[in-house]
Amino acid sequence: MSTKMRAALLDEVGAPMIVVDDVELDGPGLGEVRVEVAWCGVCHSDVSQVDGVHPALTPSVLGHEAAGVVVEVGPGVTQLAVGDHVVLSPSAACGHCYWCVRNEHSSCVNSAAIAMSMLPDGSTRLSRQGSVVYRGLGLAAMAEYVVVAESAAIKIDADLPLDLACIIGCAVQTGVGAALNTAKVEAGATVLVMGAGGIGLSIVQGARIAGATRIIVSDPVEARRESALQVGATDVVDPTKDDVISVAQALTGVGVDYAFDAVGHAALVETGVTATRNGGTTVIVGAAPVDHEAKLNVVLTMFTEKRVVGTLLGGCHAPRDFPRLVALWQAGRLDLDSMVTNRRPLAEVNEAMADMRAGLGVRTVLDVRS
Repeated sequence: MSTKMRAALLDEVGAPMIVVDDVELDGPGLGEVRVEVAWCGVCHSDVSQVDGVHPALTPSVLGHEAAGVVVEVGPGVTQLAVGDHVVLSPSAACGHCYWCVRNEHSSCVNSAAIAMSMLPDGSTRLSRQGSVVYRGLGLAAMAEYVVVAESAAIKIDADLPLDLACIIGCAVQTGVGAALNTAKVEAGATVLVMGAGGIGLSIVQGARIAGATRIIVSDPVEARRESALQVGATDVVDPTKDDVISVAQALTGVGVDYAFDAVGHAALVETGVTATRNGGTTVIVGAAPVDHEAKLNVVLTMFTEKRVVGTLLGGCHAPRDFPRLVALWQAGRLDLDSMVTNRRPLAEVNEAMADMRAGLGVRTVLDVRS
């Protein structure tokens, strides 16, 4: 049985999103649950789809960073029940493909659904006026309800407010995971983070949790540099006034152990490679425009033994990593509160997009129920 619901719809790339009340969502199938969405974060990737920086199928419901309450379970669901509070992940690992059996769940064949804006089976479960509606980046959470695989809805304790919990679904798992899972930052390491949005600040926190002793953050927005210091940065740089590479090398003597592009820009990848020491690692975390290509001197890279690696969702496996992240918040080691800086009703989705474009605050979350 389908449910008619309100949702924020990207109907035309380059145009403002529209909020409609006639999107239909099919009920949960085998191993799936229907979740009433409470809060949904606005990610830079959402803005990139609206603005045409990243390809987008239309019409689509955006939103891939959300939390809510289970309201219906399909056949075969064993780990969740109606009333459970959950954080949603845009990717549900299958558990049995080539990558999953090697514990590389973020590379699961199902992760392609993020780019396809569909479920892994090729369906969307969404329609409007008889025509298909796509799932922006795989989840489609700027809507009253979503249907997801059980493994993409991770139960959390009810003491974690859902307006904070939602950012675990993208920004936090991506950033903390990039530091802990992908780079494997170790105690005493030196780190450079370029970009202090939600993902960048999560990388800072991951590096702090790992025991990094010097965490340098570069961002042109003063308020974001201040936020970086609040969550664990030791040094901040305004890249419009100071040379990031020179600062990183001066503060460390030899270059940083790890550099992270938390924005998604080829020039920052190049900066990271230059700023790292011999044997250092640059991690590509932010999603750059599809036509960006970084220049790399192959021979110099060989001689200096520098590494460049990518990461999707911080190399996280939601059933494993989401409970760890919640536990870190409960222990006072992961700051979610200061990262949610703006709250808006779903009707103000375009204003939330404007917040992101202008660099206002760290994360704007949408109250989908209002």
